[in-house]
Amino acid sequence: MSIFLQHGPLGLFFAFAIAHALADFPLQGDYLARTKQRKNASTTFEWIAALSAHSLIHAGAMWIVSGSMVIGAIELVLHWLIDLGKGEGRYGYATDQALHLSCKVVYTIAFAMRIDGLY
Repeated sequence: MSIFLQHGPLGLFFAFAIAHALADFPLQGDYLARTKQRKNASTTFEWIAALSAHSLIHAGAMWIVSGSMVIGAIELVLHWLIDLGKGEGRYGYATDQALHLSCKVVYTIAFAMRIDGLY
């Protein structure tokens, strides 16, 4: 919330994009990148745990940036579903990243509209 108040919607979106890049690249690591895809995991539990852990990293990043646990919870679910689709081969890397950044656009718009429950 303070990023939004200090820098406006563009600043908040930029912070969301930076947090996404950190969570999707250096904070993901090779193990999560591989095993979050069902075909690369040894067991169903390993697959679900890896996909969930990766999504939780993103949820935490969005919570930290936005100050909103609601945004963090929404990110957890949406990131999980988007990465599930990519892992199942429904779309590729570019679509995956576009969907993730589209979520950040929606979060930014929600803050700009001052939607109740986010603060």
